[in-house]
Amino acid sequence: MKSMLKRATLAIANILSLVWCLVPNRLRHMAVKGVFVLESRGDPAQGLSRLFLIKDYLERVINERAMVFGKGVHPKHRLMRYHDFFVERIFDGARVLDIGCGHGVVARTIAARLPKSNVVGVELNEKHFRIACAGDLPGNLNFVMADARHSLPPGHWDVIVLSNILEHIDDRVGFLKDILRQTNPTKLLIRVPLFERDWQMPLRKELGVNYFTDDEHFIEHRLEEFRNELYEATLVIEEMQTLWGEIWAATKPNRNG
Repeated sequence: MKSMLKRATLAIANILSLVWCLVPNRLRHMAVKGVFVLESRGDPAQGLSRLFLIKDYLERVINERAMVFGKGVHPKHRLMRYHDFFVERIFDGARVLDIGCGHGVVARTIAARLPKSNVVGVELNEKHFRIACAGDLPGNLNFVMADARHSLPPGHWDVIVLSNILEHIDDRVGFLKDILRQTNPTKLLIRVPLFERDWQMPLRKELGVNYFTDDEHFIEHRLEEFRNELYEATLVIEEMQTLWGEIWAATKPNRNG
């Protein structure tokens, strides 16, 4: 129902845009800017809160247009080149488990660039799982629909990939321990959003305004929070960097803990 409503809304927007685009650019931009100014007036805290809400709406529209521009694949995959972070830290021939693989874009890149590897993408969302499975799959790539906390593919896995997953989990330490128990991995490669990416994040929090990039997030980590959670999950950070407003980390289980 939600997806049908979204499609209907976008169809209406496409029709209305034909009329809107008949208005000269300068007048359109002045009208939009005028709305922003009006929304900002009055109490500064309330004005900022309203502007942040408008900014969030704008981000959703930008991401929708970006997906269309990328023909179903968000351009961030290409522009940020974050797939390289995973591929460059996996040896060709490894058994790789991409947990919460979404549409399977990262898993496909790993399988394509490391042809001797065995890559399995795990996804709980049925819609995302079907998208991941669509089209031709290379022989070294497979997707399964499963709950990562209880039913991961059995056996030892050399590398676990968690790309923008932990922020969707409430009990992250327990989640990581469940994964370690089931897979006995050599390495975990993790990517999460960074709270300290912009001065507006602490201001949003101060104002009581949403500062998450996704409504389904439980957290967007400060560096210290991220380190502490990995420590509690008995993981050792071998490498960590912050780039594009995110934390990218290569970790391993603490066998001496």
